[in-house]
Amino acid sequence: MRHIFVTGAAGFIASRICEMLLENGDEVTGIDILNDIYDVRLKEYRLNKLQGMNGFHFSKTDITDFAALEKLFSENHYDAVINIAGIPGVRLSMKDPWLYLNVNTGGVVNLLECCRRYGVKKFIQASTSSIYGENAPYPTDESASSDRPLQPYAASKKGAEAECHAYHYLYDIDVTVFRFFTVYGPAGRPDMAIYRFIKWIAEGEPILLNGDGNQTRGFTYVDDIARGSILGLNNTGFEIMNLGGHESISINGLISKLEGLIGRKAIIEHKPVVKADMLANLADISKARTLMKWDPEIELDEGLRRTVDWYMLNRDWLKDIRI
Repeated sequence: MRHIFVTGAAGFIASRICEMLLENGDEVTGIDILNDIYDVRLKEYRLNKLQGMNGFHFSKTDITDFAALEKLFSENHYDAVINIAGIPGVRLSMKDPWLYLNVNTGGVVNLLECCRRYGVKKFIQASTSSIYGENAPYPTDESASSDRPLQPYAASKKGAEAECHAYHYLYDIDVTVFRFFTVYGPAGRPDMAIYRFIKWIAEGEPILLNGDGNQTRGFTYVDDIARGSILGLNNTGFEIMNLGGHESISINGLISKLEGLIGRKAIIEHKPVVKADMLANLADISKARTLMKWDPEIELDEGLRRTVDWYMLNRDWLKDIRI
């Protein structure tokens, strides 16, 4: 039985990773600080599900607190670390870039140093498609330039990737970096477009749409991301891989699909384009397909249906979630 250390365990992606690991018979220690970057009720909802599963251990620990991390590593043996913790969001990073540097880059150094000191030889790091910056080829593969990020968020993730490589080179830690592309699904983050659109349409509130809606995204269902992240536990040396959806859709097209599922027309208020936002993204997943035999399995229509169903089932409290 493997014992896997998962950070950000009450978060959207990490909680699903924890569930899948536990279902596979692994033991999981999950940590999370349960901050209020977004409504903590969603984090508590995810964490409550995990705490009802055998083999799950939770610690309210911050990845920026090295002493607290070291105590956990000194008292337990972990076979691998999956680091999903971090401060998300392109736009918030423009308001508080220091927070992103401290958590998304500095926190990674703390985890890597614990791995070095306590003999953990496998490390998985969550990164982002935002790292590719402006004018990336479409679809984007891992060889595309990531040297000119457009926001402090992407820059903090680039710093984390660089630290991962340094620790791999110096201390022979096996590292897999995954660049995630626009993840969605049940219990998703309320700052993400799909959650917001579902809530706004269902509750008859205006959709605040930046730009004309012709911008496109390659959306990825959370189960596919979690499954790919777990496949990364196999040794790779040092690899950076995209994990992303195989279907691209415009924001206007996405809203139309959600209108059909919810049975209600959207009220749209157009807002100015945000300079930090990318106009398009779509992953080239050839590398993940070759090295891990990974492909997205959940089609967009099915994933949207599951997400809308989840919202409607929990609508009595989700309608009050701060977004």
